[in-house]
Amino acid sequence: QVQLVESGGGLVQTGGSLRLSCAYSGRTFSSYAMGWFRQAPGKEREFVAAVSLGGATTYYADSVKGRFTISRDNTKNTVYLQMNSLKPEDTAVYYCAARRGLRVAIREGEYDYWGQGTQVTVSS
Repeated sequence: QVQLVESGGGLVQTGGSLRLSCAYSGRTFSSYAMGWFRQAPGKEREFVAAVSLGGATTYYADSVKGRFTISRDNTKNTVYLQMNSLKPEDTAVYYCAARRGLRVAIREGEYDYWGQGTQVTVSS
C-alpha cells in the first residue's frame, strides 16, 4: 500500500518562500511519476506541477511557472515543491499525488494515490 505524507506548509508573507515535502512509503518510489495539486477555498482542486520517474521531465501550471520548482530524491523516497515569490492567490491546501507509469500527468484522474494535504497561507 502506498502512503504519501506532505509537510512544510505554513503561513508566509507575499514574496516569501516555502518548500513542501512529500514522503512516500510503499512500493518502489521510482516506479511512480509524482505530482502536486492544490485546492483553494471554494474552488476545485487544480494541477500545480509534475515530475517523471527519474526527475528529468517536469511540467508546471502556467500560474506557477518560473516561481515553483518540483524535484524528487529517489534515494529518500521524497518529492519536493520549492515555492518562491509566493502570492496571496497561492493560498490553498497542497496535495501530493503518485501515478504509476513513465510520463507526467496533469489530470487528477490519472493519479492513483493521494496525500492528506498541507495548508499554505500567503498573507498580503
